[in-house]
Amino acid sequence: MSQATGTIAKGGIDWKGLGYLISIVSVFFLGAIAWPKPGEPEWHLPVLIGGMATSILGMASRYKAHLDQVRKLKRTEAKADERRPS
Repeated sequence: MSQATGTIAKGGIDWKGLGYLISIVSVFFLGAIAWPKPGEPEWHLPVLIGGMATSILGMASRYKAHLDQVRKLKRTEAKADERRPS
């Protein structure tokens, strides 16, 4: 696939996927530093965990949508190649 169409070159790095993975790792780093200390309100922990989980799920959902879009582009390009005269 060509770089001009915004798709992933064969064997290339999926930069969007790498970005989402880095963002997920950063959620854990930020969660570690924000982890409630003794004496803080009890509600801090479930709220922190919920925020981390929803952030990761959101990134995973966007990455799945990205993969779906790439698959659709590949199918469309394959169909266009089939229709081209030899």
